[in-house]
Amino acid sequence: MKSVIRLVNLHKYYYMKNWTVKALRGINLEVFEGEYLSIMGPSGSGKTTLFNMIGGLDKPTKGEVYVNGRNLAEMSPKELADFRCFKIGYIFQTFNLIPFLTALDNVSLPMLFAGLTREERVKRAKMLLEKVGLADRIYHKPDQLSGGQQQRVAIARALANNPSIILADEPTGNLDLETGLKIVTLLKNVSDERNVTVICATHDLKMLGVSDRIAWLRDGVIERIEPRRSVKLVFEELLL
Repeated sequence: MKSVIRLVNLHKYYYMKNWTVKALRGINLEVFEGEYLSIMGPSGSGKTTLFNMIGGLDKPTKGEVYVNGRNLAEMSPKELADFRCFKIGYIFQTFNLIPFLTALDNVSLPMLFAGLTREERVKRAKMLLEKVGLADRIYHKPDQLSGGQQQRVAIARALANNPSIILADEPTGNLDLETGLKIVTLLKNVSDERNVTVICATHDLKMLGVSDRIAWLRDGVIERIEPRRSVKLVFEELLL
């Protein structure tokens, strides 16, 4: 399998007035092309911080992040901007849709930064919204959509520039069980059909069923990594 992401001795510290918060404490991880990897852990375990490192949104205190063999720390600001625009698709727990834009315009927006024409943006946005089951909702604004529909728009937006990596940060956290299962299945289908690497940070056990591997993160440390078929939960993990 081709390695897409490699984290080497990754540390991230936040310095407060009287103390230091060690959000990540020596993460070593390799993620492969087309893999669906779930980062499981309770709130405060370091999942979002880890995503910020992989997505080039923040710099590690110590250690390296390699994506397709490139050390993100060695990229110029322009290269990092292109990396975020074309290589990474983000999906957030709170959807992060622009409230005064329609679903069509929310999905089209990243393509504007990629230099596509209006005609190209509209055509591709409609195709993506149809793909996620929202062909009849393209002109609806976020407040006219359910939580599950908003998350589908967010998934379509994440795919706007055909990224090779999707980072999904608690994508089912604000959804009910049935809707969450549909979103999980949709993400898995995206990974399988497009050979997209999906990394999902969550404490939602529904994610176990679609994951190729699960990394268990606690207090900024990966306790273990295991394939889905061999997952064994301990009591504390049932309480995530």
